[in-house]
Amino acid sequence: MPESAYFDKYSPISGVWDEMYAKDASVRNHYRKVIEYISGESADDLNKKEELAKRLFMSQGITFTVYNSGEGIEKIFPFDIIPRIITGDEWAFVEKGIKQRLTALNLFLKDVYNNQFIIKDGVVPIDIIYSCPHFLREMYQLQVPYDIYVHISGIDLIRDHDGTFYVLEDNLRTPSGVSYMLENREITKRLFPDLLPQCGVRSVTEYPTILYKNLLALSPRQIHNPTIVLLTPGIYNSAYFEHSTLARLMGVELVEGRDLVVNNHKVYMKTTTGLQQVDVIYRRVDDEYLDPLVFNPSSMLGVAGIMGAYRKGNVAIVNAVGTGVADDKAVYVYVPDMIKYYLNEEPILKNVPTHQLGFADEREFVFKNINKMVIKKTNGSGGYGMLMGHAASEKEIDDYKLEILKEPRNFIAQPTISLSAAPCYMQGELKPRRVDLRPYALYGPDGIEIVPGGLTRVALKEGSLVVNSSQGGGSKDTWVLA
Repeated sequence: MPESAYFDKYSPISGVWDEMYAKDASVRNHYRKVIEYISGESADDLNKKEELAKRLFMSQGITFTVYNSGEGIEKIFPFDIIPRIITGDEWAFVEKGIKQRLTALNLFLKDVYNNQFIIKDGVVPIDIIYSCPHFLREMYQLQVPYDIYVHISGIDLIRDHDGTFYVLEDNLRTPSGVSYMLENREITKRLFPDLLPQCGVRSVTEYPTILYKNLLALSPRQIHNPTIVLLTPGIYNSAYFEHSTLARLMGVELVEGRDLVVNNHKVYMKTTTGLQQVDVIYRRVDDEYLDPLVFNPSSMLGVAGIMGAYRKGNVAIVNAVGTGVADDKAVYVYVPDMIKYYLNEEPILKNVPTHQLGFADEREFVFKNINKMVIKKTNGSGGYGMLMGHAASEKEIDDYKLEILKEPRNFIAQPTISLSAAPCYMQGELKPRRVDLRPYALYGPDGIEIVPGGLTRVALKEGSLVVNSSQGGGSKDTWVLA
């Protein structure tokens, strides 16, 4: 194999699973073709490819908004041109694990909003559920089509130092990022047109087709062309690019709350030719803003009366309202128990060991070992409000402890997991950077389908373990080999 300047200088991070290099410093088989190809390119060629990727992202408006100091700043989503590669066997394992996990989480949602057997049997403590802000009494005994609550999910996976996959968190409310998975692939096709077929990379482009098929199946009216809409909070939402992309790819209307109206427990869309009844709503608006008559009365993003139409079964809402109780980080601790309880199976994918700080003994243990812990809010997202124990000052730790003691139930702690590293192209050199993986699963009447790939997020800052785009992370294309 041709060695090259890029790879001579690449040095894996010690004690970290490297996606490209095995422990004995040999290149893993599934990376060989990519390495051979890149070795044949000059730094000038690769720089041009990187520049082209930036221009394509910019011209297509692939941006996200970062909110700091009260201002929203639009940024291009940083993209690394070297793909992250997963073997067919690794993917088969991940896919099986996600399907098992989602089956159990969905059964949990049905149970917790109906018979509550899992609470009565003492598997999940009642106060963990009832203190969760996303447990909505309005959903109690509300029947949802096909008993599916989580139609779309993004399950965050990481790999520890020995290559074991762990579930870091379950995103079951309005998971985002799938448009970046799709755009990353389109851009990679432009950059390396010959390489994808040579490597036997499986396709991710069916995602919008599968999603559309599942949405159609949920229509309460048995008609051949039900009306499906994607409800967005509007152009100021950080994921607005994704909302417009998905609506365009599925060929459905992109609407805001003000475009819809409820009359006689049915939802209608305002059109130039009058009102048109809506059958299915793929909503990207959070529960609390969905219906000002039921939740937040000052919300301008939702539709007054939509919960009444939903309760009557006249409109399907995706994901179901109230799914957040299953992705609360305090409930995450109990997912392995749910798998055993509902499916009578051992979990395929492991949880990261997690301490619930609402329990005094766990809190005491965490406070003693805080330098080795990552502490998160149970309902935080985007990497905001975390404490990285190994990098925090004494004062930051003391202040954070006081914060925890006010509302201990709202915090969990996990040991600092190393996160695997993958090669990234940085200023003409290949450097290892930490990565995670968010595959997207679609749950429809025919079962769970997961397109082979997902969003690989990259911590672009040297030494960083935080991959969130809001905290300076980027992404790369994820190749699953046939």
